[in-house]
Amino acid sequence: MSSKHIVKDLGDGLIIRRATSSDVEELVAFNARIHSEAGPEEPDEKIGTWVRDLITLPHPTTNIDDFTIVEDTKTRKIVSSMNLIPQTWRYEGIEFGVGRPELVGTDPNYRKRGLVRAQFEIIHQWSAERGHKVQAITGIPYYYRQFDYEMGLELDGGRVGYLPHIPKLGENQEEPFNIRKARAEDTPFISALYQENFKRYLVSSTIDEELWAYELNGKSKENVTRLELRMIETSDGKALGFLAHPPCLFGPTLPLLMYELKADISWLDVTPSVLRYLKKEGRAYAKQSEDQEFQAFAMWMGTQHPVYEAIIDHLPRKRDPYAYYVRVADIPDFIQHISPVLEKRLAKSVLVGHSGTLKLSFFRSGVKLAFEKGTLKRAEAYTPEHSLDGDVLFPGLTFLQVLFGYNDFRAIENIFADCYARNDHGRALVPILFPKRASNVRGIS
Repeated sequence: MSSKHIVKDLGDGLIIRRATSSDVEELVAFNARIHSEAGPEEPDEKIGTWVRDLITLPHPTTNIDDFTIVEDTKTRKIVSSMNLIPQTWRYEGIEFGVGRPELVGTDPNYRKRGLVRAQFEIIHQWSAERGHKVQAITGIPYYYRQFDYEMGLELDGGRVGYLPHIPKLGENQEEPFNIRKARAEDTPFISALYQENFKRYLVSSTIDEELWAYELNGKSKENVTRLELRMIETSDGKALGFLAHPPCLFGPTLPLLMYELKADISWLDVTPSVLRYLKKEGRAYAKQSEDQEFQAFAMWMGTQHPVYEAIIDHLPRKRDPYAYYVRVADIPDFIQHISPVLEKRLAKSVLVGHSGTLKLSFFRSGVKLAFEKGTLKRAEAYTPEHSLDGDVLFPGLTFLQVLFGYNDFRAIENIFADCYARNDHGRALVPILFPKRASNVRGIS
């Protein structure tokens, strides 16, 4: 191993290094084993395929250099690993770089030695060097709080319906809309419609034509992250929208992860055809396994989506959202970056033209915002001199929930006794600047 690949010597024969092309097979096997829900004795080949794709196939943002490895030099084995998937997200239209750590795993015999923490320090450094303002990761409850992350951004959630809720075609009635596999020439339409429709959300991901092309044709068939992309058309081939779902059932359910229509198309008109398509595909997937039966369809597209309003009686079960873990190393910098959004919110509020300073205290640190006639002139860090030095107090990392619209200030205040506004100025301003709003982020994988 060349010394240029070694990032850090951890002692006791353990080193952190960048992965190289010679690590491919071992990385694939390691991740398939470590991340298998059935246990290491039954490796998950679909996860292994995902790893292989990331490091051997052309990916728009990631390559082998974005993987860290902890190697036991005494056995020459990989004992821990993770990687970084760079991407771009939007906050009400304002783009910002995001580093997504993924495939975080350690051999059980090497856990509780700080190996993941040491790799996070490196991944965070790599992310910062690329100009990312945020890091985000999905994962099990609590775990990533240890590394300065807060569960602060809406993830998934949606509605569920069952077989009786799928409308049947009338006698001698033909399906009014066609649903077919997407092709390479469809990516400009899909990209444009996605970028326009996802303006409805506070936070969403930027998925350009290159990324849609990768989603369509760049992943292996057995990649666990692969989606089936479908076009929705009129009987004469006019494109109306698109949808995406996994190539398998989740238990007895086929979930729809994306479903978008052009602005001049009625959701009520098209959706019955979409539901019948899900029924057909769900039953086809069920036939591929002896122990599965299609019983339900899901709309896992966040807490808000136009289709929920169009067919509310067909979606009786509500699925509450989970959350992305988010990390913002420089909160003042991020707030300054999104200042046009805050200024628009202020301009539409009862505090239009506001001037003054707002001190948001996190007890050990804080952010001071200076407004002049409705314009955010400065966002800077400050250190509270005492526990009550601030206009609004947020314990720990709870402010990130408010910043990313996952909860509003009142909800955090009701949960945490040490979260409160100390004056009318703070109580009025924070809900205006940081309202609760739905997000829908399809992380790049």
